[in-house]
Amino acid sequence: MKQSTSQEPGFPGLHVAIIMDASGRWAQARGWPRSAGHRAGVQAVRRVVGAAPEVGISTLTLHCFSSDNWQRPPEEVATLLGIFEDYLRTEIVHWQAAGVRVSVFGRRNRVPDSLREAMASAEAATKSCGRLHLRLAIDYSSREAILGAATRLKIVRDLPEFAFPRALTSPRGGGAVADVDLLIRTGGEQRLSDFMLWECAYAELYFTPVLWPDFGAEGLAAAVEEFHSRDRRFGRIAETAVA
Repeated sequence: MKQSTSQEPGFPGLHVAIIMDASGRWAQARGWPRSAGHRAGVQAVRRVVGAAPEVGISTLTLHCFSSDNWQRPPEEVATLLGIFEDYLRTEIVHWQAAGVRVSVFGRRNRVPDSLREAMASAEAATKSCGRLHLRLAIDYSSREAILGAATRLKIVRDLPEFAFPRALTSPRGGGAVADVDLLIRTGGEQRLSDFMLWECAYAELYFTPVLWPDFGAEGLAAAVEEFHSRDRRFGRIAETAVA
């Protein structure tokens, strides 16, 4: 059955979100430091970003660093933030050539100045790209985003109903985007972990035991194929059902 999909203005096609889990476990299973897993995870990001347009994905949202991740050891947090910064700075030329527009969403006031500068540079350099919208969630909490949107809408009265979901994503983070069609989580865990709870209200969920550093084009294609096999009714009855 052909699946109905959400469409972000300017980016028609699937919106896929990924919780990139188990990089640390991947490294520990090999007797390596967790940082080695996080660095290997960057290669998985590159594989998935490269493959996404080929399987009909036009918006790809990656859960990079949650607000809860600040509870990890300071050394690991510093390593993760450094990896994000390096990735943002080194990929710009490739993104421009591949038509990838980058936007970052989440809080920016707690990350290092150099990372904020790298975020802004990547967004500015790719703002005219239109093949794939790559959205990176850094210092992000879905509950915090929902609370913030509700707080803002209390102040601004007489807004139409559709304004609430639009308020969940700041303009700096890429403006309003379509709801998530497919949420993928690697690593075998089966939970949302405070990630895009509002936008995933009707998302199809796909959990795989594959650890993030081992994930790539083949795994992404399998997830999208599974998505297209599902019957998305959004509360309605199936078209073929007898009334």
